[in-house]
Amino acid sequence: MICGSFSSFSQGRIPPKQPTRILFLFDASQSMYAKWESNTKFEIARKLLGEMVDSLQSMDNLELALRVYGHQKHYPPQDCDDTKLEVSFGKKNGGSIKKRLSEISPNGTTPIARSLEECGGDFPKDPARNIIILITDGIEECGGDPCAVSAMLQKRGIVLKPFVIGLGINKDFLKQFECVGNYFDATNESQFQQALNIVITQALNNTSIQVNLIDAYGKPSETNVPMTFYDRFSGEVRYDIMHTMNVKGVPDTLQIDPLGTYNITVHTIPPVSKDSIYILPGKHNVVGIDAPQGDLQLKIDGSNDYKSLEAIVRKHGEMTTLNVQDFNSSQRYLIGDYDLEILTTPRIYLDNVNISQSKTTTVQIPNPGIVTLICNSPGYGSILIEEKNKLKWVYTLSTSTVKESIILQPGNYRIVFRPKNSQSSQYTIEKSFRIASGSSISLPIN
Repeated sequence: MICGSFSSFSQGRIPPKQPTRILFLFDASQSMYAKWESNTKFEIARKLLGEMVDSLQSMDNLELALRVYGHQKHYPPQDCDDTKLEVSFGKKNGGSIKKRLSEISPNGTTPIARSLEECGGDFPKDPARNIIILITDGIEECGGDPCAVSAMLQKRGIVLKPFVIGLGINKDFLKQFECVGNYFDATNESQFQQALNIVITQALNNTSIQVNLIDAYGKPSETNVPMTFYDRFSGEVRYDIMHTMNVKGVPDTLQIDPLGTYNITVHTIPPVSKDSIYILPGKHNVVGIDAPQGDLQLKIDGSNDYKSLEAIVRKHGEMTTLNVQDFNSSQRYLIGDYDLEILTTPRIYLDNVNISQSKTTTVQIPNPGIVTLICNSPGYGSILIEEKNKLKWVYTLSTSTVKESIILQPGNYRIVFRPKNSQSSQYTIEKSFRIASGSSISLPIN
């Protein structure tokens, strides 16, 4: 047996909700008749692949298929459309694949790009881990671009990064396959057997990764924030994980799919990202991402009349809103300087509020007061605040009521008002008043 029992793969396997589909893309071009140790390349590859699919027969949640190229038309002449799905996807269909392999013979050319493109339509539409394993002894002979086709399939989310097993391929041609997928060079029969085992193991198993969120002192101390793993090619979300410290006080080990390349976003405020993370299968991967944080606490003096109060938080000097934080709460942010717009009446603007590593920065504002305005009749009016011998608008009165209560920050104010039924500016009423922290006043307007 090549692989023996696959029961050892039960730990860390991809969750059973999503099946794994493996499409073997098999080279049956004329060059596969070449002698290769104990037999021809074709006979050796056919025999070992047959034994492999036998070993996979007992596995649940696995579907296999076979596409062959170069076997239907003789060369010459060259037929670059010579590619066919010989066995469609199905469970426990290793026998069908073995039987079809025994019936075909090498004949034609090597249309790898065209075959890869056709592979995209071979997979069923429902979600699965779709994997192509290309077994070939030659390079593209029909002018296609296998690398571009592979990238297109991955970008569209049709397949994960393919595997390529090269059978005694000239080393000058290796670079033509490295961009297609994970390439394994088999210079002899034993190496092909080993490569096939490795590819199947990687196709069926997860591997481990540890994400270290680095603080300002270079230590992996940050935690308890969500992380999203995106597929680099398709942009699809692969995992959403809450970062956790394990019982030993170190970042927890995660089991993820080793196939593909990831972009990771850590949802701090603001978020931080690390792109093009390649996972080494069978190894414990450690990824470090800078995410130093501190806390911002918002408070109001004493008891207050605000049922709810919020502050808009922005990076210093920028207008993009990062967060709208409630008062009497604490929130973590990346270290740095922030600008706050506090939604009081009038607004309070605080610039260059500094957040430091593992420290709490507290912003505390005065308790407001309340003014109740009482009019003889509805009218048009506004409240202005007096600041440095200038008046600034802060509030427009309702035109449909004669009594209105407004919560205001401490300060000196003026009201400018004219009744609705008065058609002359000379009926404008102006009154000054002062709001002290925690005070409540009534102000007749007549």
